[in-house]
Amino acid sequence: MKHLYLLILAAFLCSGTVDRSYDAFVDLQPKLSKFYPNPATTVINFELDKTVDNNYILQVYSFIGKKMTEVKLGDAKVLINLNEYQRGLYIYQIKDRTGRIVDSGKFQVVK
Repeated sequence: MKHLYLLILAAFLCSGTVDRSYDAFVDLQPKLSKFYPNPATTVINFELDKTVDNNYILQVYSFIGKKMTEVKLGDAKVLINLNEYQRGLYIYQIKDRTGRIVDSGKFQVVK
Protein backbone atom coordinates (compact mmCIF):
# COMPACT_ATOMS: atom_id res chain seq x y z
CA MET A 1 0.00 0.00 0.00
CA LYS A 2 2.88 2.32 0.83
CA HIS A 3 4.42 1.72 -2.60
CA LEU A 4 1.12 2.50 -4.32
CA TYR A 5 0.90 5.78 -2.45
CA LEU A 6 4.46 6.70 -3.48
CA LEU A 7 3.73 5.81 -7.13
CA ILE A 8 0.63 8.00 -7.19
CA LEU A 9 2.51 10.86 -5.54
CA ALA A 10 5.41 10.56 -8.01
CA ALA A 11 3.00 10.48 -10.97
CA PHE A 12 1.26 13.59 -9.71
CA LEU A 13 4.51 15.48 -9.15
CA CYS A 14 5.93 14.53 -12.54
CA SER A 15 2.77 15.17 -14.53
CA GLY A 16 3.62 18.80 -15.16
CA THR A 17 0.03 19.91 -14.72
CA VAL A 18 -0.02 22.68 -12.19
CA ASP A 19 -3.07 24.79 -11.48
CA ARG A 20 -2.01 28.35 -12.26
CA SER A 21 -5.47 29.88 -11.85
CA TYR A 22 -4.51 31.31 -8.46
CA ASP A 23 -1.37 32.92 -9.91
CA ALA A 24 -3.42 34.47 -12.70
CA PHE A 25 -5.90 35.82 -10.18
CA VAL A 26 -3.13 37.36 -8.07
CA ASP A 27 -1.62 39.03 -11.15
CA LEU A 28 -4.95 40.73 -11.86
CA GLN A 29 -5.07 42.41 -8.47
CA PRO A 30 -4.33 46.15 -8.46
CA LYS A 31 -0.99 47.01 -7.01
CA LEU A 32 0.27 50.35 -5.99
CA SER A 33 2.98 51.34 -8.42
CA LYS A 34 4.12 54.32 -6.35
CA PHE A 35 3.09 56.92 -3.85
CA TYR A 36 4.84 60.23 -3.35
CA PRO A 37 6.14 62.32 -1.69
CA ASN A 38 7.17 60.31 1.31
CA PRO A 39 7.43 61.96 3.78
CA ALA A 40 4.47 64.13 2.77
CA THR A 41 3.45 67.56 4.03
CA THR A 42 0.24 68.79 2.35
CA VAL A 43 -0.79 66.11 -0.18
CA ILE A 44 0.12 62.55 -1.13
CA ASN A 45 -0.30 61.00 -4.57
CA PHE A 46 -1.07 57.33 -5.13
CA GLU A 47 -0.49 55.85 -8.58
CA LEU A 48 -1.91 52.39 -9.23
CA ASP A 49 -1.63 49.84 -12.01
CA LYS A 50 -3.91 50.30 -15.01
CA THR A 51 -6.06 47.33 -13.93
CA VAL A 52 -7.80 49.39 -11.23
CA ASP A 53 -11.58 49.55 -11.41
CA ASN A 54 -14.31 50.73 -9.07
CA ASN A 55 -14.39 47.42 -7.18
CA TYR A 56 -11.45 48.51 -5.02
CA ILE A 57 -11.15 50.88 -2.09
CA LEU A 58 -8.13 52.80 -0.80
CA GLN A 59 -8.24 53.33 2.96
CA VAL A 60 -5.79 55.31 5.07
CA TYR A 61 -5.47 54.72 8.82
CA SER A 62 -3.50 56.53 11.49
CA PHE A 63 -0.90 54.47 13.27
CA ILE A 64 -3.31 54.00 16.20
CA GLY A 65 -6.01 52.61 13.90
CA LYS A 66 -8.29 55.61 13.23
CA LYS A 67 -9.67 55.60 9.68
CA MET A 68 -8.63 58.89 8.09
CA THR A 69 -9.67 58.50 4.45
CA GLU A 70 -11.63 56.09 2.28
CA VAL A 71 -11.67 56.48 -1.49
CA LYS A 72 -13.43 54.23 -3.99
CA LEU A 73 -10.91 53.68 -6.76
CA GLY A 74 -11.92 54.39 -10.30
CA ASP A 75 -8.84 56.13 -11.59
CA ALA A 76 -5.19 55.14 -11.71
CA LYS A 77 -4.21 58.29 -9.79
CA VAL A 78 -5.53 59.40 -6.41
CA LEU A 79 -4.59 62.63 -4.63
CA ILE A 80 -5.27 62.87 -0.89
CA ASN A 81 -5.24 66.22 0.87
CA LEU A 82 -3.48 66.00 4.24
CA ASN A 83 -5.01 69.07 5.93
CA GLU A 84 -6.74 66.90 8.58
CA TYR A 85 -3.64 64.78 9.18
CA GLN A 86 -1.23 65.30 12.03
CA ARG A 87 2.48 64.57 12.01
CA GLY A 88 3.07 60.80 12.17
CA LEU A 89 2.93 57.45 10.42
CA TYR A 90 -0.07 56.32 8.39
CA ILE A 91 -1.01 52.99 6.86
CA TYR A 92 -2.77 52.60 3.52
CA GLN A 93 -4.69 49.53 2.39
CA ILE A 94 -6.21 48.63 -0.95
CA LYS A 95 -9.16 46.28 -0.49
CA ASP A 96 -11.28 44.39 -2.99
CA ARG A 97 -15.08 44.27 -2.85
CA THR A 98 -14.99 41.36 -0.38
CA GLY A 99 -12.82 43.34 2.04
CA ARG A 100 -9.65 41.36 1.37
CA ILE A 101 -6.49 43.46 1.51
CA VAL A 102 -4.65 43.21 -1.82
CA ASP A 103 -1.95 45.80 -1.09
CA SER A 104 -0.77 47.85 1.89
CA GLY A 105 2.05 50.02 3.07
CA LYS A 106 2.90 53.04 5.15
CA PHE A 107 3.87 56.66 4.70
CA GLN A 108 4.92 59.52 6.92
CA VAL A 109 3.42 62.98 7.32
CA VAL A 110 5.70 65.78 8.52
CA LYS A 111 4.39 69.27 9.29
